[in-house]
Amino acid sequence: MSSPCDPSHAPVGDVGAAIMMIDSRLKTVHDGKSATDPEQRALMDQFIATLGAKGLNDMLDGTCTLIYMFMTWLRKAHEEHEKDVIEYVVPSLVATMQMMPRSVRPEAIPMMAGLAIAAGTGLSPNLWRAQYGDWTKEEMTPLEATAFLLAEHINRITDDQDFATRLITDALSVADGDQEG
Repeated sequence: MSSPCDPSHAPVGDVGAAIMMIDSRLKTVHDGKSATDPEQRALMDQFIATLGAKGLNDMLDGTCTLIYMFMTWLRKAHEEHEKDVIEYVVPSLVATMQMMPRSVRPEAIPMMAGLAIAAGTGLSPNLWRAQYGDWTKEEMTPLEATAFLLAEHINRITDDQDFATRLITDALSVADGDQEG
């Protein structure tokens, strides 16, 4: 019997916009900036303002899809070494979020850990989250932080600052090619 949280039932969302946002954050951190450049922040705010409610929902679903894709890649990488992705990734994710109290309030951490665990066990993070009601405004930054931290984790494992972004853009290119042909 299929789970109601099976990824085949989940909207994919705007993965392109979500990876653009995460890649921008990754580049900011790798450039040694602890805060977002005001000009970059203004451009991001302007972009988000143009999305409208449907566009924001699509980007939210796209961010959940990123979390699913990142955790799927991490699960496969860990299985190759006979390790459990939940055991090796989630505690680090939670510990890092605990060190970010201005961005990730403590009460948001269990939900973000749950998203990662759902994705790591093959469930759709956005469908898993939906059973607890609508997303809250307070969960948006922790959601972004979760996707960012998973991407950064992948980049550290692979010793390649662009691997996680390339993983997604390559998947998007294949998907676009499949739709054309």
